[in-house]
Amino acid sequence: MMTPEIVDCEQRSPEWFQARLGIPTTSEYKIIIAKGRGKEESKGRRKYLFMLAGEVITGESSDGGFTNRHMERGIEMEAEARDRYQFLHPNHVLTRVGFVRNGRTGGSPDSFVDDDGILEIKTALPHILGELLIEDEFPLEHKAQCQGLLWITGRQWIDILVYWPKMRSLIKRAHRDEAYIKDLATAVEQFNAELAELVERLR
Repeated sequence: MMTPEIVDCEQRSPEWFQARLGIPTTSEYKIIIAKGRGKEESKGRRKYLFMLAGEVITGESSDGGFTNRHMERGIEMEAEARDRYQFLHPNHVLTRVGFVRNGRTGGSPDSFVDDDGILEIKTALPHILGELLIEDEFPLEHKAQCQGLLWITGRQWIDILVYWPKMRSLIKRAHRDEAYIKDLATAVEQFNAELAELVERLR
């Protein structure tokens, strides 16, 4: 990996959309590594490939500022979730981050923690959070994104906080999984090679 470039901007601002234009981001790594049936490419991965190709060619974000109810809820609750984490970990220093770009990929950590950590915030409806609290494990559905953030930033650990008001939060820490990160890096490199080839064909 190259040296991370930190883009100082508000998430979902025009500068943020520009910083991530045409490159795979950690929030979509789960799609990049998804397997289709048999030897077929997954439909989600193929769709993401064409979406980014369109961004590269047009210079315009395919997101266009789209939000849905769940995304809006997460945006609204992120500040109070961060406050909850700070209350529970008063000795940690949290630093807001806009976007981190590293070569032909990037991601948006919700906060850096001290000199070597990351905070990733998720909101979950009460019944989902309740199940996660009973399982009491790092949610596997977010492993690709979280390990991806560790990969592109070079940081050592990440705390995931799953939040809903009036409920106990789930906070779980994961450290770098170097074997997993190596496989992730290979998958992203392959995806970017396919993206470059597709852009060339479409042009």
